[in-house]
Amino acid sequence: MHTHTIENFRHEHVFLGARHDRNERRTWLVVALTAVMMVAEIAGGTIFGSMALVADGWHMLTHAGALTIAALAYRFARRHAHDDRFAFGTGKLGELAAFSSAMILAMIALLIGYESALRLVEPVAIRFDQAVAIAVVGLIVNLVSAWLLWDRADHSHAHAHDHHGHAHHAHGHDHDRNLRAAFLHVVADALTSVLAITALLAGRFYGWIWMDPLMGIVGALVIAHWSVGMLRGAGAVLLDAVPDRGIAAEVRRQLEVGGDRLADLHLWRLGPGHLGLVTSIVSDTPQAPDAYKARLDGIEGLSHITVEVHACGHGPHDAAP
Repeated sequence: MHTHTIENFRHEHVFLGARHDRNERRTWLVVALTAVMMVAEIAGGTIFGSMALVADGWHMLTHAGALTIAALAYRFARRHAHDDRFAFGTGKLGELAAFSSAMILAMIALLIGYESALRLVEPVAIRFDQAVAIAVVGLIVNLVSAWLLWDRADHSHAHAHDHHGHAHHAHGHDHDRNLRAAFLHVVADALTSVLAITALLAGRFYGWIWMDPLMGIVGALVIAHWSVGMLRGAGAVLLDAVPDRGIAAEVRRQLEVGGDRLADLHLWRLGPGHLGLVTSIVSDTPQAPDAYKARLDGIEGLSHITVEVHACGHGPHDAAP
């Protein structure tokens, strides 16, 4: 077989999201904003003698760390997208980063809950005016960061394109979970800022010192809920769980025509907007793999298809990537 003929059957295994570069740039920008705010809170807390601000500054350090993980994951996935050491590309690296970020978010929730419970038992003195001022600045920074990380395609039916150039609507497998994890970190910080401002104002004007730790516990519970959802979603992708049962059912409907029957079907996520499919077909009148792949042309998001065909009572007829 000639080399040029082999090349005609080869294709790249690049399964990065359609907005990978844009998301990487915005994540690095949010890392910078978070780092600046973290330094401001630690410095301000030290100058004004507010342990609450110093603690929140160190708490922001963990968010900055998680956001850095997200940004580095984008960079590594991009730089190694053509590395043949990765059998199906680096598209799932974002899921690994999201899982790590969710673990950090869960630990933050535990720490906030623990500290808040301690302060319910043993209240500490709070310098309200300075704490409120810096908390408001922190909230503004977090809202700007959240706006930068807001992925409109994940919240609308905007069109996207696969690597063949086919237009399709956004589905759950299109979502960039790495970006979503980064977004949840800044939203969690914004939530704690809102709760902190509410509690500080209640303490400042009504003397309700207990509101501060109570709002901390509420925030910890909400953040824990978000982190568990992210862990389940990213973990399912890392374990190659079926990403969309509707698509799996549609594949079965399109392939099981006449006497053709599926003996095996594997559907998994390769990266944002990209699904892999490996299937085994048994038939009395087997056709070439390309004929079966042609039946799947209308199904969105299938970026890597392998079809194996068996004649009834015989071994494999053929297989094609």
